[in-house]
Amino acid sequence: MKRAARFMRERVAYRGGYLWSYAPDFSRRWGEMEAFPTMIWIQPPGTATVGHLYLDCFHATRDEFYYQAAMDVAEGLIAAQHPAGGWNYLHDFAGEESTRRWYDTIGKNGWRLEEFHHYYGNATFDDAGTSEASQFLLRLYAERRASRLRGPVEKALSFVLDSQFANGGWPQRFPLTSEAGLHGRADYTRQITFNDDVAGENIKFLLMIYQTLGDERALAAIRRAMDIFVATQQPAPQAGWGLQHDAQTLRPIGARTYEPEALTTHTTANNISQLMNFYEWTGEERFLARVPEAIAWLESVRLPDAAVQMQGRHYPTFIELETNRARIVHRRGSNVLNGEYYWNYDVAKPITHYSQWRNLDVEALRARYERLRSMSADRLAATTLLRARADFRLPPYFTTQNIEVSDLNSNAGSGAVQRPTAERVQELTASLNAEGYWPTPLVSTSNPYAGDGSQTPAAGDFSQTLVGDATDTSPHTTNDPVTGISTGAFIQNMSALLLSLDSGE
Repeated sequence: MKRAARFMRERVAYRGGYLWSYAPDFSRRWGEMEAFPTMIWIQPPGTATVGHLYLDCFHATRDEFYYQAAMDVAEGLIAAQHPAGGWNYLHDFAGEESTRRWYDTIGKNGWRLEEFHHYYGNATFDDAGTSEASQFLLRLYAERRASRLRGPVEKALSFVLDSQFANGGWPQRFPLTSEAGLHGRADYTRQITFNDDVAGENIKFLLMIYQTLGDERALAAIRRAMDIFVATQQPAPQAGWGLQHDAQTLRPIGARTYEPEALTTHTTANNISQLMNFYEWTGEERFLARVPEAIAWLESVRLPDAAVQMQGRHYPTFIELETNRARIVHRRGSNVLNGEYYWNYDVAKPITHYSQWRNLDVEALRARYERLRSMSADRLAATTLLRARADFRLPPYFTTQNIEVSDLNSNAGSGAVQRPTAERVQELTASLNAEGYWPTPLVSTSNPYAGDGSQTPAAGDFSQTLVGDATDTSPHTTNDPVTGISTGAFIQNMSALLLSLDSGE
């Protein structure tokens, strides 16, 4: 473990920060997209995830090396923190000019990664980057109350508080900008966002703040956030939610051009779970009152077995308002300049980089609802997180849990890490190479930036591929992977090894 961590800390890290993967000679490197050598990636499983891992290793070993490695990560995140208090997906230590050059070249030519087509100059809640960085800094501060960390933690808290709308919702990006429309559409990043559990991640951080620091502002923000889940639920019989909602009308709206105006089934399932969390915390009937309507709506759009397009996935992702028909997204063209996304009702040849069907356990949601209905008020009150608890402790390990991220080359974060068998420990220690990393096939790659694409589509059918023509810089899988360095594999393997050292008590 120490050898692997030393390699990452001394050979891979750039000013305390990390990307997702690296060619073995460092000639190329990637976050979600290819990155400049002076960049770090905030979006998990990037810099903050590695910081969590080092702190986990410190808890398992009590080796000061890991605490200091976590402090290195904190310094990188502090340097990358936006003046408003949040973080962007990435940070370029070479400065603003270099950042803009990246967005104008690699970023804007990633056809399917529209969030990188425009340099907003602000911070984002998307993909848990800001929330994970905030949670890590708070967790590290709670360890020894290092004064160096208190200010950045306070800035992160201020970012969450300042960006929250009066109605309790959060935008995807903040501070708000008036120049953020994309591909001829109005800016969706300034609207209420549920996509990627933005509200849930912010609530998680606020709970950590409240229980760790006792800050009552966090509790007030949580209560406002709970209100927006109730307010944005649409009327029956379509009692669901969308990825984004208009901050004024509360109506579902579209986002990226492959996210049409619609209700979304996976967002609805997640919001149902959140409402049940809120009921557990408060005992307030209003949080459960319309859960049956939401479950009934999900059941109304469930595909019969004969109509299922992807095995095990019975729920279309996008459901049209009023008609309850599934909107299926397609694309035509070959790159970001000549290509476009569009939707219709045809299930043939959908895009593959954004699943058009979901696997949802609606029965589990119903069972939990029935279980909560049977619980006593006293039992609920005893377990609430909305009351300061003297016995509250942050979990000792974060990276052993399901963190729902991937560096595209490993399955790190796809499920809770299990305590490894002796045979697995032997396999992990034996496969660490002489340099100090686990050689990993980099099955995800990208076309190097080759200039802007042509206005004329290239020959071929790119309707269902992960990447378009040779000018598309989007990540895609390759059948001829280079063996390199995966941050995700490092996190996953170290998490398994630290569990092998833990007594479980």
